[in-house]
Amino acid sequence: MFEPGAGPAADPAGNRHERRIRSFQPRRSRVTTAQRDALLRHWPRWGVEVDGDSVLDLPTLFAGRPVVLEIGFGMGEATAEMAAADPDTGILAVDVHTPGQGNLLRLAEQRGLTNIRVANGDAIILLREMLPASSLAGLRVFFPDPWPKKRHHKRRIIQREFVDLAMTRLAPGALLHCATDWEPYADWMLEVLTTTPALHNLSPTGTFTPRPATRPLTRFESQGLHKGHQVRDLLFRYEP
Repeated sequence: MFEPGAGPAADPAGNRHERRIRSFQPRRSRVTTAQRDALLRHWPRWGVEVDGDSVLDLPTLFAGRPVVLEIGFGMGEATAEMAAADPDTGILAVDVHTPGQGNLLRLAEQRGLTNIRVANGDAIILLREMLPASSLAGLRVFFPDPWPKKRHHKRRIIQREFVDLAMTRLAPGALLHCATDWEPYADWMLEVLTTTPALHNLSPTGTFTPRPATRPLTRFESQGLHKGHQVRDLLFRYEP
């Protein structure tokens, strides 16, 4: 655990904004020494608390770069690779997993990456309360929890309400990129996104696309492929 002000808060927004069912569960255990050190040293400069209290000044935060929001980044390896491959784009990476937050900050330091900011908290509050309209050049949701049991489907992040909110924060021409290795969830995503009038599917078949070179192969994905899982990417352009 961290002293107050020394690292990411356990629940920065608390219950001040809503009591809805969440699509995530905060996890703060098993932080390694290297991850803790990275959090202590870099959180004050590169960390963003999702408290819902103020709108972010993205041009200042990212030195005028166009900004892509990444929701859920695991241990951050793929995020760091994408940031290194495209240093002229800022990545606002939001998650609630403390070890992953620390690891991404560690990777950013190791690779000299200045285009990553790590947000701690609820992505819905971040989108709705803290991001200006039409401010994002892209949105990435890679391998979200599929919540496979039918009674838990309401917890999936890709829902009509979420997509409608996200559209208000995307700039014209922004790219929405989702990926999952859970086939029923892939079909669910495809239905929700395809029935959004402002989104144009970049797949020539109107379904899924092969993994683009811009999305690195993650360790999690490799494990899934080894188990026979089929990964599906969905690429949509926002065209209001």
